[in-house]
Amino acid sequence: MGLSVTILGCSGSYPGPGAACSGYLVRGGGTTVWLDAGPGTLANLQRHVDLDALDAVVLSHEHPDHWSDLEGYRVACTYVLERPAAPVYAPAGLQDRVYPGFRSVVDWRVISEGVTARIGALDLSFSRTDHGPETLAVRVDGEGRSLGYSADTGPGWSFDALGPGLDLGLCEATYLADHEHVGGHLSAAQAGAMARRAGVGRLVLTHVWPTVDPALSSAEAQAAYGAPVTMAAAGETYQI
Repeated sequence: MGLSVTILGCSGSYPGPGAACSGYLVRGGGTTVWLDAGPGTLANLQRHVDLDALDAVVLSHEHPDHWSDLEGYRVACTYVLERPAAPVYAPAGLQDRVYPGFRSVVDWRVISEGVTARIGALDLSFSRTDHGPETLAVRVDGEGRSLGYSADTGPGWSFDALGPGLDLGLCEATYLADHEHVGGHLSAAQAGAMARRAGVGRLVLTHVWPTVDPALSSAEAQAAYGAPVTMAAAGETYQI
């Protein structure tokens, strides 16, 4: 099947009607990783895999729209599955945010800038982005292909930091160009320009505010990227 990413949620900052926030299912070489666990993503995750099939959970940072469904996962593992939770890879600050009992049922692996990890058949590396608190973009290599995930970032970070040869870039594009002064996030145009400069093979936009017109977001990104872009859609799987 090769390396793939399935969108579990793609709303930026808060979930739109009937939607979910950031969460992605990454699979390759028989390995299954839940990348970010925003609200609504646990329900969608179970449409694709059983919870006991997870090899790891990887969380980019401590803002709740990227991890809060971890709490439901804890409950399922403790009282229903009756098995230890999969290892959780996360920045140090996130451990102080979760329900205290979770720390006793999970193998926490602290990640930071420059750290690498091998999870089954997948190789992961992390780069700190332009976003507070400590936020880590992720590169996933497997099956001879590469995925780059920006997590949340402002324009002070680039896909270049994840190294060359990204076949697919999953990039936040929170708002349109008229909000670029807000900071802390990217506009669709900034995401497109960044991906073009880094030579990303295919660009998928995620973490879009629910109030933003996806057609406008796509148009702004495509003009800057110089090629067609894809708007992330919950339930869609992209082969890399």
